[in-house]
Amino acid sequence: MILTNTHTTDHFHIFYWKSVLAITVVGLLAVACKTPQATVVNPSLPAKVMVKSKVASTKFLTGADNIESYLGLLRNKKVGALTNPSGQITYEYPYTYIDTVNHMQQSGMKSETMHIVDYLTQKTKVDLVKIYAPEHGFRGEGADGELIVDGKDVKTGIPIISLYGNSKKPSKEQLSGIEVLIFDLQDVGARFYTYISSLHYVMEACAENHIELVILDRPNPNGAIVDGPILEKEYSSFVGMHEIPVLHGMTIGEYALMINGERWLKDSLQCPLKIVPCENYRREMQYSLPVRPSPNLPNDQAINLYASLCFFEGTNVSVGRGTDKQFQIYGSPFLTSYHYSFTPKPNAGSKEPPQNGKECCGEDLSHIPKINHLELKWLIDAYRNTEQPEKFFNSYFTKLAGSKKLQRQIEGGMSEEEIRATWKSGLSKFREMRQKYLIYPDSFLTTN
Repeated sequence: MILTNTHTTDHFHIFYWKSVLAITVVGLLAVACKTPQATVVNPSLPAKVMVKSKVASTKFLTGADNIESYLGLLRNKKVGALTNPSGQITYEYPYTYIDTVNHMQQSGMKSETMHIVDYLTQKTKVDLVKIYAPEHGFRGEGADGELIVDGKDVKTGIPIISLYGNSKKPSKEQLSGIEVLIFDLQDVGARFYTYISSLHYVMEACAENHIELVILDRPNPNGAIVDGPILEKEYSSFVGMHEIPVLHGMTIGEYALMINGERWLKDSLQCPLKIVPCENYRREMQYSLPVRPSPNLPNDQAINLYASLCFFEGTNVSVGRGTDKQFQIYGSPFLTSYHYSFTPKPNAGSKEPPQNGKECCGEDLSHIPKINHLELKWLIDAYRNTEQPEKFFNSYFTKLAGSKKLQRQIEGGMSEEEIRATWKSGLSKFREMRQKYLIYPDSFLTTN
């Protein structure tokens, strides 16, 4: 089941069907395991890092939903939170009503969803004193690449510190007074999605300032896929910091364990880490996001295609920024042999979209079946059919690819099969390393 929301001006609102997530997850749990069981945490993981659940439930819960399991880590402490509109909590509460048939009072449970910052400030006594904002901002109003400035949350009055402005790493001064920091962001499993880069810098800052970091884990909607070229360290940037493939197949909690375990922080520091796992989650479950994770990923289709189409950001081809089908279409003025066309225009997600105001010819992928690997055919075909191959790639492509190899391979006429064969050794080594840090079962991993 695919959720859609094509109203780009309504960015970061909860998708129309609030009940779909619960229905989808419950149904898939029934397929994945006949009798729902609590999450099986990898026994080799450090016990002091993994927060044990205090809730006996067969329902799917994100780390944030499992409130009782982490509230004790926050009580009587000065708390900061790195989050954005994806940081939603669904919680249950008792209520009473009058049974008009039997004329008696009855009791039951209701559920409600609200943002974690609003929940902590309204429903608990947690002393939340600072909010830290990643790319696109805390309330998600920043367009792609737009610098975010410090400010104050209008709703709660809590100061907001930008981690996507002049600095992407919180300073000692910005962390002053914080005893514990909550990290609650929805990742999509791609190396160049900047939330995992923010994770690295926050872990490093917490390690330097002896602040405990509590990660509220969430499913990776592409979590069953490990695929793509491995980044070469000399091409490290904010859109690719470490030697991992384009699709890493890990949750944000698992990736944090890898950062610590592989000593990737500056000076081999170790972040004081606590991870609150998802409950009753299996990696092969299809997870439909209830909130778009960033302005230009409006639905499940865009999230599934994101890693494959993002390579076009390093070319003269548009991926639909400035339309209502971001990362579901692609095209350029130099692909005139293609029959589908669109014209990007400024909107809430992109104030200056690539190829702004120009008719772009290409393909509409908004209704194709879900893909289970990193797809190169669209990139290769576009290069072979462009009217200006010498102007197709730009310097940003190397950062996205993680090396100069992929561009050279495409320009050299290699087929997709030949290119994929060059990834095998690197992917094999990565999967071996990755196995040490997995929290959740890996029974249906797609390896390419």
